[in-house]
Order: sequence, then C-alpha cells, then structure tokens
Amino acid sequence: MSLQLLKPVVAGLLGLALIISPAVADPKYGGVLKLYWGTLDTTDFHRHTGTISLTHPFAETLTSVSKDGQPKPFLAESWQISSDGLTYTFKIREGVKFHNGDTMTAKDVLANFSRIRAEVKKGWLTSAMEPVDRFEAPDDRTFIVIMKTPFSPFLNLIAEAWILSPKSAGWDKTISHPIGTGPFTFDNWTPQVVLKGKKFSDYWMKGKPYVDAVEFDVRELADASLAVRSGDLHGAEVPLSKRNILGEDKNVTLDFRGDTSWYFVSFNNKTPRAPFNDLRVRQAISYAIDKPAILNLSAGESGQLVNQMAAPGNFYYDKAMADADPHRQPNLDKARALLKEANVDPAKVTVRLIGEATDRSVAPIVQMIKRLGFNVENKAYDDLGYQKALSGYEWDIFPGGSGPRNDIFLRFVRLMSDGPNPHLWGGVTDLEFDRLVREASISVDDTKRRALYLAAWQRVIDNYYTVAIGHTPALYAYRKELRDMSIGFNTSAHRADGGIAFAWFDR
Repeated sequence: MSLQLLKPVVAGLLGLALIISPAVADPKYGGVLKLYWGTLDTTDFHRHTGTISLTHPFAETLTSVSKDGQPKPFLAESWQISSDGLTYTFKIREGVKFHNGDTMTAKDVLANFSRIRAEVKKGWLTSAMEPVDRFEAPDDRTFIVIMKTPFSPFLNLIAEAWILSPKSAGWDKTISHPIGTGPFTFDNWTPQVVLKGKKFSDYWMKGKPYVDAVEFDVRELADASLAVRSGDLHGAEVPLSKRNILGEDKNVTLDFRGDTSWYFVSFNNKTPRAPFNDLRVRQAISYAIDKPAILNLSAGESGQLVNQMAAPGNFYYDKAMADADPHRQPNLDKARALLKEANVDPAKVTVRLIGEATDRSVAPIVQMIKRLGFNVENKAYDDLGYQKALSGYEWDIFPGGSGPRNDIFLRFVRLMSDGPNPHLWGGVTDLEFDRLVREASISVDDTKRRALYLAAWQRVIDNYYTVAIGHTPALYAYRKELRDMSIGFNTSAHRADGGIAFAWFDR
C-alpha cells in the first residue's frame, strides 16, 4: 500500500543551510534541561486535541514520525501490513518498562487502543479507530490490528496514540497522572507555568537520556529568544524575526522544523449571524485582508503565500489552485462593491473578532477590516481562554494558525463535522466535504487520494469556510553547550531518531 505523507518543505521555503552544532564523540551525563517547546492541554494524553509537543518525553507510541516525515519503529520494533491493507501486525519491543517498573506487553498496547476506541470522542484518534474491526494480542510481543477498510494515514496517526500503563491514576475515567515509558517521568505540571520530569533510569534506549531532568516553560511567551541568549533557557522556538540577531550570537545555534505551519482567517460557520451568513460579505472581508503583509509580519521573506493546507513541495499542494486565488492581493474596491451588492452598510455592523493574545497578526487584520468601514470588537485571550471562547460560537471571525501534522489527513479531519477542535474553523458542517475526506483516507491509490483531498479543499475555498493566508517555517534556537538536540518533522520534543533523549551538555 503506497502512502504519500507530508514531506519536509522547509528547505524549499528558505533555500538556506541550517546552522547545527557539530556533534562531539562522547556525550556527558548530568544537568537539568530547560526548554520552551510548546504547551500541554491535558494529563489524559489519549484525549489530546492536537498539542503533541510535550507528550512524547513522558509517554511513547508504537510508531514515531522521523525528521523526514516518515513513520519509524518506536515501541513497536517492526510491523507488517497485509497486501490488502487490512491487517497490521506489530512486533512489540522487548524489555520496555513503564515508569512504575512494570514491563510493557502487547496486552497493555491492546488496552490503550481499546480505551482510545471506547472513550475518546471527536478527535483524530477517533478517526484512526473508525476503520478498525478488532485488536488482537496473541502473545506478549505481538499486537494485531484488523481493519474493516484500508486506512492510509494509520501508521502516522498512531504516532499520537500514546501507550500508558493501565495502572495510571484515573484510567477508568480521566487520567490524572500518566505512567508512560518515555525517557522522563511525569512529575509536576502547573498549567501555563511549568512541566517537570526526572530521568527514567530504566529507559529502554541504552544509555539515554543523558540529562538528569527536564523543565518545560509552558507560559505563553511572545519571544523566548532573549531567554536563550541569556542562558535562562537551553532551547526554544523563537520568532523568525529574530533569526539574524540569533545568527550573530556565538553562543547560539539554529535549527528549523521539518514541516510548516499554516495561517488562516475563519468565519463562524456553525451559527453565522447576518450579514456574515452572506457569501458576498465573507468575500468582501477576504478581499480586504492583505495576505503578503501578514506573512511578512510573521515570517519576513521566509513566508509563502498559499491558499491551501499544504505548501509547495508537498504531494497534496496544487499550483493551479494557488494561481487561481483571487485574494493573493487585497482589493478594497472589489470588497466595497460586494458589500454594496449585498446591501450591507459596514458602518452599522460590528464584527466580533476573537484572537490569541500573542498572535501578532490580529491587530493588522483588525485594521484591514476597519478599512471597509466595519466596527470591530476584538477580544484577545490566552491559549486556553480563546479555545473556550471559540467553542461558544459567539463570534464572527477568528484569525488563527495550525502547526505541523503527521499526515495530511490530520489537517483535513479538523474541518470535518465530527473532527477535533472544530471551533478553530467555525464548526464547519459539510457532509460532502466529510465524504470526500473519508474516501481519500481509505484510498490506496496516491493519485485518487490527492484528487479527493483537493476536491474537498475546493469546497472550503468556494464556501469561504476559512481563508488560508500562507505557510511559514518554524525556527528553534539552542545554547551552544547543548549538543545533539534537534527539532523533528513536527513539534514533538522526543522521537525515535532525535530530541531530548539524545541531548547532553558539553561543559
């Protein structure tokens, strides 16, 4: 079964060599690794809603998405797929310990997959379980998944299906303290402040991890670059605008994530109020948005103006669709003509806009909408606050962004009627869109699958559910004394071929 995954496109975006610390032959042990690497949204990892940055250091998965975007063995040392795409047979890695000292077996894996299937609702892990007929664990080292239909994203999706000990507190309801197999134990989490974990001495990767403990700063920082330069942090995602300054600092090295993030402006599709239920009004607002200006603000010359969820260089990107984008440049005259045609006086309308407090694009988007004569009520929230506010659907417009995903399906599924975090895209309910995405996900033919995904995205464009602005790479900075630390294809801090288990201090 041929699979076309999201491919790294950063090299195409940047056209520049990455600046990486040279490896030293003999890693040293010790030290506390301090990182700014993303957020955590729940201690019940099975119920995550897309925040995968900080989970893998504590709990691992059967497969791991490597730096190049391909699935690699992780807790499963190998797998086989039947010729009809219906049977997956995983050989479970021998001698892996949970943090409570128990040895992980195929029965533990089966318990996790069964829990996900039975308990998790409205998420992409739910999507991964829909085509499953049954699970089997004939012995301690063999786990079998038997499908009702082929499902091309399966190996990549289960790279987010964390394997936890069934003895984890809250297993029968909501897990409050996860017991995983990762290089660090889950010790203390203060939401929006810090996440801490100590080295797991019985970790299955021989000799790893090298550091004694890890501390993730999970505050919402607009710019962590100064903390890296001062030494308060050893590594962090940093704004692209700081690239030149950081590149001149002899104590800092730079790295780029394998996949891109994409940015968009969504309309309330679930409960749109007048006049935003009129397609012409959505078009008018879209014509007022200056996409190049927003991308320049976010990424400078590294941004790419794209009206799709896939960037150039990706198998699922379509150049003809991009060239046909009517909103590549703002057109206020066209916008005003559409408002007049819809008989809308913008001076009598207040646009209810929700934004994330740290999103630098919100303020210019507000001003762009105001240029049409609309009044704008802008409410800014922190990460948890805006998610809650969006789910109430008492808004008209949301400028947002979405990070890398292990498979293109994980981008499309979020716009489906029963997808995860549907409020980010205004609660789209389009049964034809759903059908196209489902058919794409079960297709074993690359060309057919691509055509189905593009047809689904064309419905998004035509109905102005959301308006894609473009794609940007993500920049990470490390202290020079931190060796062999790297960011992978996605935001995860740990993977089979890199991340914090491999990191050590040369000092």
